[in-house]
Amino acid sequence: MKQRIARFSPHQNGKVAAILMAVGALVFVVPFMLVALMAAPDGAAPPLLFMLSVPLIYLVLGYVMVVVGCAVYNAMAPHVGGIEFDVQPVDG
Repeated sequence: MKQRIARFSPHQNGKVAAILMAVGALVFVVPFMLVALMAAPDGAAPPLLFMLSVPLIYLVLGYVMVVVGCAVYNAMAPHVGGIEFDVQPVDG
């Protein structure tokens, strides 16, 4: 059965995407911070404030970009037909 997405919820999708992006950034930032701390020469401090702000930046920009993308889709879907996909029932 073919179905069509009529509308995306900008705020809800933005929240989910932003949290996923922030967690994804943490996966890379935490090991990078540990390596930077171990590799820093005595007296030199790695840019910890910048590294800690990366997940926050991903969170904010991820939210904004997804909200804008959903708003654009919602505006265009009635004119171009939207995203179509097939579904089938599963026995269970």
